[in-house]
Amino acid sequence: MGWIVAVIAVAAAVAAAVRAQNAARAENIALARAELAERQSRAAEARTAALTDEIRQLARNRIPAAALALSHPTAKVPGLREADEVDGDSARLLTEAVQAARKAVVEERGRVDAAARAAMRGTSAKIQSLLNQSQQLLHELQHEYDDPRILQLDFRNELALRRTQATAVLCDAWPGLARQNSPLVEIVLGAQSRVAGYERVKVANHLRDERLALVARAAEPLAIALAELLANATAYSHPDTDVQVTVQQSGGRGAFLVVDDAGIGMDDDALDRARTLLAGPPEVLLTELGDPPQTGFAVVGRLVLQYGFNCHIEASPFGGMRTILRVPAHLLTVMEDDHSLSALAPKPVQAQATSSVPAPTEQETAPVPQPAGGEAAALPSRRRRAPRPAPARSASADTAPDREQVPRTPEEAGASWAALQQGTLNGRSVAGRPSAPAPDDHDHPDDRDEQGDDQT
Repeated sequence: MGWIVAVIAVAAAVAAAVRAQNAARAENIALARAELAERQSRAAEARTAALTDEIRQLARNRIPAAALALSHPTAKVPGLREADEVDGDSARLLTEAVQAARKAVVEERGRVDAAARAAMRGTSAKIQSLLNQSQQLLHELQHEYDDPRILQLDFRNELALRRTQATAVLCDAWPGLARQNSPLVEIVLGAQSRVAGYERVKVANHLRDERLALVARAAEPLAIALAELLANATAYSHPDTDVQVTVQQSGGRGAFLVVDDAGIGMDDDALDRARTLLAGPPEVLLTELGDPPQTGFAVVGRLVLQYGFNCHIEASPFGGMRTILRVPAHLLTVMEDDHSLSALAPKPVQAQATSSVPAPTEQETAPVPQPAGGEAAALPSRRRRAPRPAPARSASADTAPDREQVPRTPEEAGASWAALQQGTLNGRSVAGRPSAPAPDDHDHPDDRDEQGDDQT
């Protein structure tokens, strides 16, 4: 019987040991599960905190940066800060949120810009109509009264017209002026007459055929574009320096208008921006033009896009900027033989050479830094009086650089204003009224903001 008791005791001991082992195993499993649950809880809390931080980053930084990048392409849009802590689905949704916000901003900016353009088109049309009426009245007064102040008022009206006209073009409106086929040199004179610093603009005519002209539909757009470039050049160069305009003909490729100034130049970023605007981008928002808006190059770009011109800007050998406006061959024509040019139109370089004025030696693509073919001597006086005789000028006087001007009397100043007005009238073949409306003044912090858009 003793052995039976021993067996029972051993069995009991084994059972107790097994129970203790199972209990220990169960306790270890429970502890492991508790530790796992705690780790998972901490990981979940970390992911939640990371996601919360990313949402905060999204609201405070990423979406505003994405909106800013629409108008400042160089602005950086930050990504996820805790990419390892955010699961794939959450990361994808956060990225989609940035894209959705960006799309919403683009659409809203488009609606706001379209509304602003529509309002400005309507306002510009009304103002342009009133200024045209004022200009017509001023033209009538000029023939009745011999007062230089009327000419000054008319010129300022012309500058206001140009600003209004440029605004209308920027807002996708028609230039608002009908022309006939117009000689290229007269279009240049018409553009010159719309610039406050017109007396500084020197035109060199390198055309082989004086009768070369713009077709009617492109004449006024070209005058607007050139006036913007001239206004920019005069605004961003010293008032004692000249702005050189060279009119060139280039085989079957059309014609070139080259504008050179000795202004402040442009840095690389401004130059890139200017080239982008002059290339005629499909869309330029008004809100991207600065405050106050710098519209000059943007206006030229709109005309480039609509009428097929080309415009390029680069550093000028005179120290400032050079803009090259190319007119394609299909926009050119030839005037009839019986068409007489304006008395202010600069003579071709070949004609100047035969009249003892030294011919330029620059290549065709380079502007000529000499006075514009005796232009000042050819200025006519007011139409109601006999033209004043042109003073004789020697070749040495024509070629003397930067000579000091002699102070003028009030009568001489009045005659100069009369000459300007006559040039405006002769330089524009306008349907329905004697002179072309012209918008704004050179006051372009304009393109040359673009830095220095040393000139828009």
